[in-house]
Amino acid sequence: MTKNKKIAIIGTGVIGAGWIIRCLAHDKIVYAFDRDLNLKKKLIIEIKRTWPHVKKLFNKKRLNLKNFKYLTSIKETLKDVDFIQECVSENYALKTKLMTIISKYAKPNAIISSSSSGLLPTRIYSKCKNPERALIGHPFNPVYLLPAVEIVPGKKTSKKFINQAKKFYQSISMNPIMIKKELPGYLSDRLQEALWREGLHIINEGYATTKDLDRAIEDGPGLRWSLMGTFLTFHLAGGKSGMKHMLEQFGPALKLPWTKLKAPNLSRKLINRLVEGTKKQSKGKTVEKISNIRDEYLVELQKLRKKYEKKIR
Repeated sequence: MTKNKKIAIIGTGVIGAGWIIRCLAHDKIVYAFDRDLNLKKKLIIEIKRTWPHVKKLFNKKRLNLKNFKYLTSIKETLKDVDFIQECVSENYALKTKLMTIISKYAKPNAIISSSSSGLLPTRIYSKCKNPERALIGHPFNPVYLLPAVEIVPGKKTSKKFINQAKKFYQSISMNPIMIKKELPGYLSDRLQEALWREGLHIINEGYATTKDLDRAIEDGPGLRWSLMGTFLTFHLAGGKSGMKHMLEQFGPALKLPWTKLKAPNLSRKLINRLVEGTKKQSKGKTVEKISNIRDEYLVELQKLRKKYEKKIR
């Protein structure tokens, strides 16, 4: 699979564009499909905006746009590709219908991977031909810089295609996280959702602003999380006895009524607080400007992390 270079990206929004850029940076031949030809211009602009960061991260000298083709015919897009990455909206009906079409036109051994961030693959691929080659490859935004991808098999996905997908993602400098069996929301999004839900409650009840909560993460656990996750962090919190002592010391606190298990209603009042809060945080900077700052930081952070992560992992 890693010898094959022809990749199809279905959908050219934020996530689709990220896959396209990452694949081009690793010398893949990319066929991008979207019904709207007008989106091609926006996509090219995004490719050129991100390239300075991408080439620095992956040590690339130039961008070869000759390896990129934008098509409005899904049949033409899929006829000769080896790996298909779907990137349309999070909707079961839409994805199920699309996967039926994709499996109809794709080669029988072409891997079909969905960028879904939480839907169950068995349901998405319920009407798909050759479902043994179908799975989830859930990335993280910005896809062109972040290395994590969650591989989630459906009930009919074969180990052969899971391993091929893993090798493909590794060939574009990604670190696959292998999920043993399908579950709604997968891993990271379930963790992020819990944090997001708690933040909404805190803002909704007037305890803090969006800036306060972001600073609470940025200047606290966020710094630790860039090197080690929640569990290893808590292991260190237990001192010499590690996690054992940590659970003995802080375990009972899990039963305290701190958390809100259900998400709050997105009332107009809460929406306004979120919108106005993030607008104030932006200090007049455009989304593009903030994205460039973030991308520059992520490149430098990953280079720094390489010095330490081998000592930890």
